[in-house]
Parts: sequence; C-alpha cells; structure tokens
Amino acid sequence: MPKQFARLVDAERSTFQATLARVSDASVFAKPTVIASAEARFIVAEQRDQLGLAADILLEPQGRDSAAAVAVAALHAAAADPQAVVLILAADHVVPDTEAFVDAVRRAAAGAQAGYTMTLGIEPDRPATDYGYIRRGEPIAEAPGAARVARFVEKPDRAGAEALITDGALWNSGYFLFRADLMLAELEAFVPEVLAAARAALEAAVTDLDFVRLDAAAFARAPKISIDFAVMERTARAGVLPVSFSWSDVGTWDAVWQVLDHDAEGNAVRGRVSLIGTKNSLVHSQGEGLTAVVGLEDVVVVSTPDAVLVASKAHSGQVKDLVNALRASGAPEADAHLRMYRPWGWYQRIDIGERFQVKRIQVVPGGRLSLQKHYHRAEHWVVVRGTAEVTIDDRVVLVHENEAVYLPIGSMHRLANPGKIPLELIEVQVGSYTGEDDIIRVEDIYGR
Repeated sequence: MPKQFARLVDAERSTFQATLARVSDASVFAKPTVIASAEARFIVAEQRDQLGLAADILLEPQGRDSAAAVAVAALHAAAADPQAVVLILAADHVVPDTEAFVDAVRRAAAGAQAGYTMTLGIEPDRPATDYGYIRRGEPIAEAPGAARVARFVEKPDRAGAEALITDGALWNSGYFLFRADLMLAELEAFVPEVLAAARAALEAAVTDLDFVRLDAAAFARAPKISIDFAVMERTARAGVLPVSFSWSDVGTWDAVWQVLDHDAEGNAVRGRVSLIGTKNSLVHSQGEGLTAVVGLEDVVVVSTPDAVLVASKAHSGQVKDLVNALRASGAPEADAHLRMYRPWGWYQRIDIGERFQVKRIQVVPGGRLSLQKHYHRAEHWVVVRGTAEVTIDDRVVLVHENEAVYLPIGSMHRLANPGKIPLELIEVQVGSYTGEDDIIRVEDIYGR
C-alpha cells in the first residue's frame, strides 16, 4: 500500500485523507484536484468518499515526475481562472496543526498574488540530512514575513545541515503557491516541452466514471524532471515564508516514530504489542496476531500478515533498497498485497492450497463485479454481511446473511451489492487452477 493511503500515523485516516481535510474549508480553498497514478484511482476515490468530500481526480497514465504534474495542475486551474492561486502539496505529509497551516497558506498567497512562486520553509528542529534546505534572501514587501529565495540546497551531510541551520536556513517543505498564468509562463520559458506535453494530454483527456484520464501518448512525451529543477532553481521570483508548525514527510520508519506519541520508555506502538525492556522503538502490528519485543533499543518492528520487518531506526531508510532487492529476485511481497483494491471494493486472500483458495470479499454499496466465467475453477460464496445479488447464467438470485450459492465451472456469473451497507462474503475456489488470470470478462461497468 503506498504510504499516503496507509494509516501509519492516524488510526482513523490516511495522510492522503488528512491532506484533503486540511484544504476542505470552502471559505479559503476551492474544490481540490487530486493528481494520481491510474493504478491508485479506486483507492483515491474510496478514501475521498469516506470523508464525504468532493475532489476532481486527474489520472497520470505514467509517472513523469513533478514538473509535468504541476503543469497539468496549472492548466486545469487556469481553465477556470487564469489568475487562480494554486497550492501544490504532497499527500503523504503529517501536519497536525491545520489552523497554523491554513494561516501560513493565506500569508504565502499574498506573495503568490504579487507574482512570486512561493514555498513554505519549515523552521528546522534538528540537523536533518534527508531534507533539502532553503537559504533566505531579501524580504518580500507584498508578503510580510516572507523573503526571496537566495538558494536551494540539496540534502546535506550532518555537518552541512548544522551549518545551514546556524545560518538560518529552512527545510524545503515541497509546498508551492503560484498564480496559474505565471507558472505557465515560467514553464514555457524553462521547459516548454513539459508544458506542451501536459497541455496535449489534458486537451485529449477522456472522462471515465468520475475520473479524468490524461492522454497516455501525449503525457509520455513530457521529460521526467522535478518542478524544483525545472522552475524553482531557475526562476528569479522564488519566495519562501518561514513557518514553525510541526511537519514531517514521514519518509522513513524512523520519521513515523518521531511523529507518534511515545510511552515512558520512548516507544511508539500500534496494534497488539507486548514489550519488555524495550526502549525508543517503533512496533507496528497489523491484524489479530501479537507482536512481542524483548530487550531491544532503537529498532523498528513492523509485523503484517504477509511479511515482518526488523530494522534499526538508524538504517530504516534502507527499506527502499530492500524492496528493490526483493523485486529483483522476483519475491511477490515486493508488489503484491494480501488485500487487493478494486473499483467495487476489495478482496483478501485467507488461505491457498494445491486445488483451492479462500478469499474474503467486500463490495461497496452499488458495486458490481464484472460478468465473468472461469475455465478451471468452481466457486462457493457464503454471505456473512449484507445482501448479494448474484447472476448465474440466466438466473438472478438474492443471497442473504448466512446463505450460500454455488457457481459451477464455466458458468457466467456476476456479484453485485444492491444494499446500503457493505456486502461481505467468503469465497471458496476449488479447481485445478485458481490464478487471477483465469477470469474471462464479458461485461464490466469499470471498463477493465
């Protein structure tokens, strides 16, 4: 699960949901636009709908780094108002003080309206080596407290970070505010090929359900470059507003530990956890299992139903290297998850054997699986919550809680949730092959 959709810090909502909520005040912000990968579209929509908030969703057919995404955002905003002030922010940051954040955005927007591309600079509380820094220049008269950017500094070593903090440098939050027309002019001046590709991709975009799909061929022509390199480090009108609210991009498990509450021994725990003689550690336990840690310090232990991670906090940033190594070796845990999200809900494997597989399935109200058949397996569905509408060849039946239905090999079938609560069922597959590629879709409202 991409970290912005996981509940790593708040047990009730993801950082993506917290980000949407942070900009939900209609007296300050217009309806937000989410730019996401096509693969994440249904998770984005589900988590948005859980909040009961409205947001446009633009889908990138492939990642082309942040300059292309910012170009699409500026074009999308300019279509409604060429001088709209646009706020760009990541979906995976932790900002506990929403009031302070909104106040900072208001103040930085004054600089954006005056023609600067503004960023929020975080007052450092430690010599972090995993953040970029900003050196301040002359004050900006139109935005009290703000200053021109004298220089952006890439991630330094510890000695460099200490020197930067001594000189009054700020952490680069990666948040940007700008007038849409001025950002488009900057993109045209510095990276016209990025702007041209974004414009063509947006002009040829198609609507799919409540998503807008950018044209794949046009978007692929955008060079991969960050907005920092494309514009921010080259423009003469970059500004920064210093802010002191708590902020983290939770880029490592150590960063997750830093933003969580700690017990008297400095431990942060989540889930079913038991500790003895353990200090300054993060223990994150998912599912029903118990995770116990004895006599360790400064460690990260993450236990999930399909994998366990044990690492020192100091080296938790190497998880990316670990995932790359797992992927290179073909380990399924690098990319496959026990719970797989689909447009209609999700399924989670419970057990698998030589000629069977058991899944737990949840279908959202109004959700409909594709009309499909299998060549190698039969299926048994047992409803444990809600009501299922089941199509079997030319029959349609309603299956209620504690009732079951049998789907023979080769039968044309479909599952739908006609009710107002989530439908949950247990699926038992029996046959010579139970892989996901033994699905012959005949009709699918989601266009898969």
